[in-house]
Amino acid sequence: MLKKYFITGLLIWLPLAVTLWIIDFVVTTMDRTLLLLPASWRPEVVFGMHLPGFGLIASVLLILATGLLARNFLGQRLVRWWEKLVARIPIVNSIYSSVKQVSDTMLSQKGNAFRKVVLVEFPQRGQWTMAFVVGSPGQRLVPHLGAERVTVYVPTAPNPTSGYVIVVDPAELRDVDVSVDEAFKFHVSLGVVTPSGADRRPHRPAALTSETPGEVPDR
Repeated sequence: MLKKYFITGLLIWLPLAVTLWIIDFVVTTMDRTLLLLPASWRPEVVFGMHLPGFGLIASVLLILATGLLARNFLGQRLVRWWEKLVARIPIVNSIYSSVKQVSDTMLSQKGNAFRKVVLVEFPQRGQWTMAFVVGSPGQRLVPHLGAERVTVYVPTAPNPTSGYVIVVDPAELRDVDVSVDEAFKFHVSLGVVTPSGADRRPHRPAALTSETPGEVPDR
C-alpha cells in the first residue's frame, strides 16, 4: 500500500521537479552571459542586487535587436561583411558554415526540414518508426539514387538529437497525421507518450505514391 502511495506522489512531483530544474538550468546559463559585460554595467552594480533571469531577458532583447537590424539594408551589409570575415579564419570557417547551413535549413520559414512527420520501415522490413522529412539528397546524388528520393531523419530514443539520416523512395513513406512536437515526445518518452487525437491512422498520401493505401511496397 505504501508503495502505491509513494509512486502516486512521485508521479506528481517528478514532472514538476524536472521542469523546475530545466528552467533553473536555462536561467542560470543565460545569466552567465552577463559576465561578458563590463563590471560597472552588471545588474549587481546598477541595481545593487542580483536579478535572476536578467541574462535571459537581455539575451532575448539582443536576439530581437539583431534580427531587426539584419532586416534593413545596412544590417544585411554588416552580416555579409561578418560572414566574409569568418570565412577567412581557418577551422572557424568550417564550423560556422556547417552550423549556419543547418540552422538556415531548420529555422528558415521557406524550408521544409522537420516540418513533416512520416512513418518509415526502419531498421528492417516490417518494423516502423516515426521520422522527419529533411529534404532531398541533392543533385550530386541524383545519378546514383534517382531523382525521386527523399532524405529523412530517424531519431533515436530517448535522445532525439542523435539518429540516422537515410535516403528513401517516397513510395516507401507513409504520411501520418502527427505533429512534430508529438513525434518528438513519442521518441523522448520511449513510446510511452503516444500521439493524441481521434483517428490518427497512418495513410499514404496520393502525392507520394500511386499504390493502394495500406499496401507495403517491396524493397
